[in-house]
Amino acid sequence: MQERLDRLDEEKARVSLGGGQDKIEKQHERGKLTARERINALVDEDTFQETGMFATHRTTHFGMDKADAPADGVVTGSGAIFGRPAHIASQDFTVMGGSAGETQSNKVAAMMQASAHTGTPFIFINDSGGARVQEGIDSLSGYGKVFYNNVLLSGLVPQISIIAGPCAGGAAYSPALTDFIIQTRNANMFITGPGVIKSVTGEDVTAEQLGGADAHMNKAGNIHFIADDDEQAVLIAQKLLSFLPQNNTEEPPIVDPDEIVEPDPELRDIVPVEGKKGYDVREVIGRLVDHGDFLEVQAGYAQNLVVGFGRLIGRTVGVIANQPNVMSGVLDINSSDKGSQFIRFCNAFNIPLLTLVDVPGFMPGVAQEHGGIIRHGAKMLYAYSAASVPKVTVVLRKSYGGAYLAMCSKDLGADRVFAWPTAEIAVMGADGAVNVVFRREIAEAEDAESKREELVKLYKETFSTPFMAASRGLVDDIIDPADTRREVAMALEILTNKRVARPAKKHGLGPV
Repeated sequence: MQERLDRLDEEKARVSLGGGQDKIEKQHERGKLTARERINALVDEDTFQETGMFATHRTTHFGMDKADAPADGVVTGSGAIFGRPAHIASQDFTVMGGSAGETQSNKVAAMMQASAHTGTPFIFINDSGGARVQEGIDSLSGYGKVFYNNVLLSGLVPQISIIAGPCAGGAAYSPALTDFIIQTRNANMFITGPGVIKSVTGEDVTAEQLGGADAHMNKAGNIHFIADDDEQAVLIAQKLLSFLPQNNTEEPPIVDPDEIVEPDPELRDIVPVEGKKGYDVREVIGRLVDHGDFLEVQAGYAQNLVVGFGRLIGRTVGVIANQPNVMSGVLDINSSDKGSQFIRFCNAFNIPLLTLVDVPGFMPGVAQEHGGIIRHGAKMLYAYSAASVPKVTVVLRKSYGGAYLAMCSKDLGADRVFAWPTAEIAVMGADGAVNVVFRREIAEAEDAESKREELVKLYKETFSTPFMAASRGLVDDIIDPADTRREVAMALEILTNKRVARPAKKHGLGPV
């Protein structure tokens, strides 16, 4: 028996080295951790249970009969993250460049199926040169299995992708089918690389310009978080998971409640009364959430809308807020996509929604109209209307036109709508409304400008206040900004028992 145990230990030690010590050192020289080091950093100490350690390929073509591929280039298994189980797959770049063949993909798909069976999150750490060409169609078939299971898991358990190295070709579609993508600055992700683009289109582009973290965050909007290195990527994943339930049938965990709900006078001074002055809405969010702890999602993309996770009295809440510092907080194509996808995620995983409104309307312009602002903006209307989780809206300042509705108005199912005294709820701003409503009066007046100013003042007093909306029951209460945290917390506490039939799975969360 001892002889066999010794052999087992030797085999485990060999496989654990992946492609060998020299390749591990090269990985470290690139500023990257190995597949197993990433997992060890992610999970609680001594909780990782590896599966499929001795699986390997069965290909004999093109010299593969002599190729040694420990664990077939991917480490799979389960472990605990902050005491809660998760299933994990981590590609090993030291083994044939992490290339994905039939066996590797089968291992990944098996972990995804285990996530579904146990109702636990799935984390996939990507670091691969792409499909294993030597395996031909078998490698493509493997990709198909992974994509299929991504879709089956969508809306069932949280899926997180970490892009920690190359992620090229068809492999990039698996992260795109997950809920959140974290990309390190050492990584690149693209469907076709710079060489192919050069040969087909003649365009010169570097891998970083094409598929680096900044390109995917700021331009394409494909990723949700940027990490400086593998260690930070793991920390982001851990923090993100701390806000989320294990699956769609559970509630998010209650963590470290901040019981302070005393009035906060500083909230009265953050938002300028003048509607055209900018401010950073994240300052408002920071005053509302527990311990000022807010995890912003897609911080570099469509910055005119801020979305992310915080807590109120220990309970997770998804925050959607217009950002007046960027494009005056207007809704456009990209921000509508960003907001609607986040709302759908929160609804699928039972996370209440807190909407902070300061929106002048939808972005006008030929480019927006031809780009489909009607259908993209409709996604916000659809997502809020379909959401059955508790929905609390606070109108901070401007709330005009269709964007007033799109930011979770009472008519779209908001359970509570609060307004600050600075709120202006109307079809449009006073300046524009007067030009439409009183065009003849202004034209016929002896002093057109004075008449216009008089009518603007009248319109503001009549419509550009929260009182008209409150009189129609479209605002539940007009509150002192200092009391916002308390009012929202009380509303969410009551709404915790909101009775809505909860199906086994509400919906998937595929690209919209």
